Amino acid sequence: MTRTTPIPDIVTIHVPFRIIKRGGRKEMVLPAGVSQQRKNDNTLVKALARAFRWKRMLESGEATTIAELAEREGIAVSYVTRLLRLTLLAPDIVETILDGRQGPEVTLARLMEPFPVEWEAQVPRDDKQ
Repeated sequence: MTRTTPIPDIVTIHVPFRIIKRGGRKEMVLPAGVSQQRKNDNTLVKALARAFRWKRMLESGEATTIAELAEREGIAVSYVTRLLRLTLLAPDIVETILDGRQGPEVTLARLMEPFPVEWEAQVPRDDKQ
């Protein structure tokens, strides 16, 4: 048996995607319209869990001050205060993070930056209609 068409040495396949940095890791982003599996960002979920646990500890009197809480946890007071602000996130944002539906722009570093405490102001709006 002889072949009439030679087999090429190199085959090139084009797969459209982008690589982005997210939380110090590289992640592949597929083009719009392609379904992606939901993926929880463990760093964000852990940060939310810690923040709400610390809030509960302060409210129950288990820890009387943020300084006491930070000392007990063995971390800096400034970190505890920045993480505690996550308890002020709008419930729909928290739910989106816990469901793994947040966009690649939602990182712990961005959430640690100051944000408005009013829930309506936390959700970006596109008023240019």
